[in-house]
Order: sequence, then C-alpha cells, then structure tokens
Amino acid sequence: MLVRDAMSTVVLTIGPAHTLRQAATLMSARRVGAAVVLDPDAGGIGILTERDVLNSLGLGQDPDSERAHAHTTTDVVFAAPTWTLKEAARAMTHGGFRHLVVLDGGEPVGVVSVRDIIRCWAPARQQTPA
Repeated sequence: MLVRDAMSTVVLTIGPAHTLRQAATLMSARRVGAAVVLDPDAGGIGILTERDVLNSLGLGQDPDSERAHAHTTTDVVFAAPTWTLKEAARAMTHGGFRHLVVLDGGEPVGVVSVRDIIRCWAPARQQTPA
C-alpha cells in the first residue's frame, strides 16, 4: 500500500503569524493533528503539530500571543505519494515524529500520520455478537 492510499487529503495550511490558539482551533475543527505552515517570506514549508502546541502550554506560554513560526518545525521530512507505507513508517521512526507532509510537485497534497498507517495495517475490527 502507498502513502497516497493512506494519507489525509485534508491539508490544513496556516501562516506563520497565526497564534497557537488560532492554530489549535483550526486543527480541532478539522480534526487533524498537524497544520502545514506556509511562510512565503522564508520560502519554505513547515509543520506545527498538536505536540508543539502542548509543549508551549506546558511551558506556561500564552497561546494568544505565541505565534506559529516560533513553534514550527522547519527541517521537515517530506513524503511522496508513491512511497510505501513501510518507507513512511521508517522515516517517522528514524526521525521521531508522527506526521509526514506529502508533497507532489513541490505542493502539499496530504498528510500521513502514524494513525493512518496503523489503520491500513491493522485488520478491520470484528463485530462481536451481542
């Protein structure tokens, strides 16, 4: 199975000036664990995850004043839609992260998470008779 078969095509993109509260609100509304941060000035693609927001809160930082750019991971490992799920899982394990931004032609087309991979690899849950 390939990354394109497992990835979420709901790609939440935000700007670097979004507050962490704004990012968390959008992530919650879209039911995603990460937002792709597009910074036209820096010319790159980053990622802000639920863990980044949680770490900031744990440090006592104000989510209404903290900006996404200060918490964005910019040395992102990207996946291609044609990667196997094994390749994606290996990259996540090696890098110690749970989300991969999927690029096609340099544009973000999806995000694949550990949960997406597990859902594809785990057998369907059996219904037990009542």
